[in-house]
Amino acid sequence: MAYTNFIPSVWAESINRELERACVFAEDCNRQYEGLVSSKGDSVHILGVGKPTIRSLDRENASGEIADAEEIADTSTILNINQIRYFNYKVGDIDKAQAIGGLMDSLSQETSEGLANEIDKYIANMVTGSDVVKLTENATLVTKENVLGVIDDAIQALQENDVNMSSGVTITVSPRFYKLFKQAYTSNDTNNSEMLKNGRVATYGNVAVKLSNNVAKTEDGAVDNIMIRTKRAIAFVNPLTHTEAYRPEKSFADAVKGYALFDGKVVRPSEIININVKYA
Repeated sequence: MAYTNFIPSVWAESINRELERACVFAEDCNRQYEGLVSSKGDSVHILGVGKPTIRSLDRENASGEIADAEEIADTSTILNINQIRYFNYKVGDIDKAQAIGGLMDSLSQETSEGLANEIDKYIANMVTGSDVVKLTENATLVTKENVLGVIDDAIQALQENDVNMSSGVTITVSPRFYKLFKQAYTSNDTNNSEMLKNGRVATYGNVAVKLSNNVAKTEDGAVDNIMIRTKRAIAFVNPLTHTEAYRPEKSFADAVKGYALFDGKVVRPSEIININVKYA
């Protein structure tokens, strides 16, 4: 692909399309605010309200006075859009001439996968924030014998927060955690063609189980911070992917550079749990 034939909008569209396919953590975020931002430093004011108090009224006193109107607490938050990841590489003219087709297409795909990996790592690490409750104060030693019980405890914690489990809950696990889960739970969903989209590897009750190498690690990698959440728990925006081609002055080469703009925030902390575990 020569510099003169480079179409930035086509490349940006291609990268965005591949990003959607490659992202695991980003897929299960609330992305309704994405169209409201378009440049670094923009922010989104996410409105939210608390729950009104439901009171009893005796039938005999139905015509009497009721309590004064209460003021519902405002739970709104600001999502600032400040994360940028960029790329910049060149392909020599001789290398392109000798390549057996598809070189730039392959580079486009590798670029998409690299950006998707960075976005997913960023979202995965949100589970370690102070606004997310840990399942246990200290990391639980997880084994084949107790792994399902650990997941059940996390599900129970969400249920006690009034989370509707039928509305879509996802747990994104590391390969090590999944190995124990698979050993303990052998009746996995067998619809592989559908199940493997965006890292999905199984279902457990009403919970979709997904696999990712980007699960957040703490304590020098000894603790996995497994994220279980609803799609409303994290707001995420990826409003802009930009690419441009150029000819480096001191090279016989075409070059491509670009960036992805994105950010995210936990906006419903009651709908996400950090399942902090360690291994024997």
